[in-house]
Amino acid sequence: MAGIALLCLGQSEDDWLHAQTIPDKNTPTDTLRWLFRIYEDNDFFNIRGKGTDDAYTNGTRLDYFYQPRHSPKGFINRAMPKAGDSSVNVYGWGLMQLMYTPDSLNDPSYQPNDYPWSAALVATHTLYSYNPVKKYDFQTELELGVIGPAALGRQAQSSVHRMIHYIKPMGWSHQFRNDILANINFTSEKQFAGNGSSVEFIGGGQVSAGTMMNSLTLYPMLRLGKMNPYFQGFFRQVASAGRNSHNKKNWQLYFVVRPEVQFILTEAVLQGGLFTSNPNLTENTAPAKPQQQPPARPQPYHPIENVVWVSNVAMVASIGDFSISFNQNSSTAMMKGLYWHEYGNISLYFGW
Repeated sequence: MAGIALLCLGQSEDDWLHAQTIPDKNTPTDTLRWLFRIYEDNDFFNIRGKGTDDAYTNGTRLDYFYQPRHSPKGFINRAMPKAGDSSVNVYGWGLMQLMYTPDSLNDPSYQPNDYPWSAALVATHTLYSYNPVKKYDFQTELELGVIGPAALGRQAQSSVHRMIHYIKPMGWSHQFRNDILANINFTSEKQFAGNGSSVEFIGGGQVSAGTMMNSLTLYPMLRLGKMNPYFQGFFRQVASAGRNSHNKKNWQLYFVVRPEVQFILTEAVLQGGLFTSNPNLTENTAPAKPQQQPPARPQPYHPIENVVWVSNVAMVASIGDFSISFNQNSSTAMMKGLYWHEYGNISLYFGW
């Protein structure tokens, strides 16, 4: 594939591997200062036309990103690592809700051989820091939230299903009890090859630690199409021009392929929080009648799967300061002995 790209672009292999480290002076820098993102994961979004409503069934997220003229004050903002003196730094605040359910939504009984009824509601604070010269980045995300009834999973899913006249979810009484979630996710990426405008090959990894999730994720990422260079900053990835466009509607259209391997130690949304346990394992102490077998002890959920393989294929389109992306995600089972799962993501970006 690399040979075909080199032939089409008319570049030597030396040019490919040793691309310029100094950005083109004619390339516009970020002129946007704010960006709003609407982010929706749902397993009903499926390019094969076979939507489901189980496992990781929904993730809704709203984010407000901003690029300040001066570094924000405060210990947390100063402590989050930046990608060098020439970095493009974008800060953000967000709110997200995650939701898992079993396959049989209208079954009110405990289902230990499927994914649990579980939801999380989490506030986030982020810093995406990109170095356009050395082509690497640091992305830090702080998360604080709750798992359990306080995450409003029952209310959110029941309301949506009622509006679309779909199955009434019956098993939310089996969800984990309320608990606190606190996590830090740190991602680093580095470009290994590319020409800056149509092809980029990037490697990355993420470490997550805290009471929500403890994991390590590794991935390569391939970007193809008409696009701004990745490491010119987060805004430039999803906005085509900004205010220096002089009323010219520049555009981007590109594809992203990102396979992942995840090494997972704990996952609170699937296993319960730090101070909670599975509420369905309370032993039935009612005495058995004569010549009657005692009630069976409830079984726990399946243990977490420690190695998960994931594929992500996305398309991003932008014109001016508006962008839309669609991502198709497919992963092996998150819990041992259960089933693989697909979901799609649609995200809208509005910049100003």
